[in-house]
Amino acid sequence: MSKALLVAANLVVLAVYVVGSGLWVRTGGAWYRSLERPAWQPPDVVFGLIWPYNFLVLGVVGTLVALNLTAGRWLWIGTFTLSVAGALAWAYLFYVQQWPAASAWALAAAAVLTIPMVVVAFRFNVWAGVAMIPYQVWLVLATSLAVGYAALNPRS
Repeated sequence: MSKALLVAANLVVLAVYVVGSGLWVRTGGAWYRSLERPAWQPPDVVFGLIWPYNFLVLGVVGTLVALNLTAGRWLWIGTFTLSVAGALAWAYLFYVQQWPAASAWALAAAAVLTIPMVVVAFRFNVWAGVAMIPYQVWLVLATSLAVGYAALNPRS
């Protein structure tokens, strides 16, 4: 597969992530507002700040990896695709199906699948790896929140 095709694949996966998240993540609904929240949930403004950063980094680092790194390109696109599938499964299971426990498992899978992406980013360039750390930390925090929601709202 050519470099251009790998770049395109990375950007398509990213676009699916952005659009899918926008379709399913709904924090204004009555069900979500009725849930007991984990004590460590950050203020809403943090979500508005971190997601544009995350999406930008995934696009830039993925493009740089596709264009410049021979070993690791396939690992990046494969784990990125699977991680996005897990993250979107979380959004669907949590907000649409209203199954916090199942959604926590999906997000945990996404967080684990992101680890190889961080490793590949570091192999490419230390700054690319450092740029990926907030995304990894965010997925771990989000997973802990998902587990917290499931524990605090067992009947949801």
